[in-house]
Amino acid sequence: MLQGKTALVTGSTSGIGLGIAKSLAKQGANIVLNGFGDAEGPQAEIAALGVKVAYHGADMSQASEIEAMMQFAADTFGRVDILVNNAGIQHVAKIEDFPIERWDAIIAINLSSAFHATRLALPAMKAANWGRIINVASIHGLVGSAEKSAYVAAKHGVVGLTKVTALENATTGVTCNAICPGWVLTPLVQKQVDAKAVAMGLTNEEAKKLLLQEKEPSMQFTTPEELGELAVFFCSAAGNNVRGVAWNMDGGWTAQ
Repeated sequence: MLQGKTALVTGSTSGIGLGIAKSLAKQGANIVLNGFGDAEGPQAEIAALGVKVAYHGADMSQASEIEAMMQFAADTFGRVDILVNNAGIQHVAKIEDFPIERWDAIIAINLSSAFHATRLALPAMKAANWGRIINVASIHGLVGSAEKSAYVAAKHGVVGLTKVTALENATTGVTCNAICPGWVLTPLVQKQVDAKAVAMGLTNEEAKKLLLQEKEPSMQFTTPEELGELAVFFCSAAGNNVRGVAWNMDGGWTAQ
């Protein structure tokens, strides 16, 4: 379905980003990976799916590095047809205790990076009259949770940016939508599970159950693979007129 297309997925060396990259690769898209940590393993996983893969280690808090990454993608594969803005970090603290530098980092990586990558991807997408911008927001782009002020603010911002991007390109072949997952057992969430287990003297399984029952009626984690399949739908012809949505995969979290 996506043969000859190129997908750039930020924050894709693990977790949700890697899951989405794999799903797009299975449909034939060439992939540009980005993220910290081991890149060789993820590159090998994508290459095994029979597509071309490249990696750029841009720091998503730096506009100049995002520009270099987008130029690298264009030089390597021609242009970015599918942009998945997924890079994200988290910090938990009450507002009055929230470290200013953590606030700045979360806004930069979770929100501003999506703006920078989008503004740089749009000209080529519009020239081709085809493009897909998929912003990985969060259920926290729709609802709040205590002690997550920066994350919730950034993710609400991502949902707003999604709507404006969709509206500005509504008469073109370029669409923009957001995916809003509930709990996904990524390394980021596993850290929260571990912390809860230690703080409350629970086993890891007990901590997972507690985490889910607080918010997610289905009592199950959404998987990166499921999120990847939703991204594939957005890229399909069936998604041509899906524009500006914030699509929650949250096990009923927001239905309560």
